[in-house]
Amino acid sequence: MGNIDTRRQSRECAMQLLYEMDIKKEFSSSVQSAFLANLERLKEYEEYPVANHPLDMSYFNRAISAVILNLKEIDGLLESYADNWRIDRLSKVDLAVLRLSIAEICYLTDIPDSVSINEAVELAKKFGSDESGKFVNGVLGRAVKEKNT
Repeated sequence: MGNIDTRRQSRECAMQLLYEMDIKKEFSSSVQSAFLANLERLKEYEEYPVANHPLDMSYFNRAISAVILNLKEIDGLLESYADNWRIDRLSKVDLAVLRLSIAEICYLTDIPDSVSINEAVELAKKFGSDESGKFVNGVLGRAVKEKNT
């Protein structure tokens, strides 16, 4: 499997973990450990082939840490970029995707902004509503524009 596929799988798992943390309202290492343990257990089942792909643990850990350490700032940025949307009104899927992508754009400088946006739009399309891809693209486009001014 190529590096791009590994990174894509790692990004998807990071988004799913952030979704779970938000639902539980607990952004802790114990939730992360339980998530990874559950992912490991899924490898026993053939009907979950996604669990059998390796993760880029360096990326995964850096991305999750960036979100957790900067959650308040990220949420503040999201509220300013998502006109007329409060964090508590966003869908949980869109919020997880946006938190991850804003963390990449602001704190993981080795990832090009365009890659963060494209991958976020794909995640939103895969897991969100019919409008999620457009919404995420608009919010992240504004985020990059603000960052570059």
